[in-house]
Amino acid sequence: MPMGKITKIKDFLPSPDELVVPEDTTKITISLKKSSVEFFKRQAKKCNTKYQKMIRELVDRYATQYSKG
Repeated sequence: MPMGKITKIKDFLPSPDELVVPEDTTKITISLKKSSVEFFKRQAKKCNTKYQKMIRELVDRYATQYSKG
């Protein structure tokens, strides 16, 4: 049921390729305790994500927090 005059608006959403922001990353090798890795694997499974991504986010947030000031 029509509710009034319809006005078409310009598409303001970014295209999918504009959502992929390249990150300046460095590949490293790191040894972690098995228990820590297993913890992140369990948490990642619950959140339907990758455990490496969770660890990377944790390190990034830590660095950001302690880089201020």
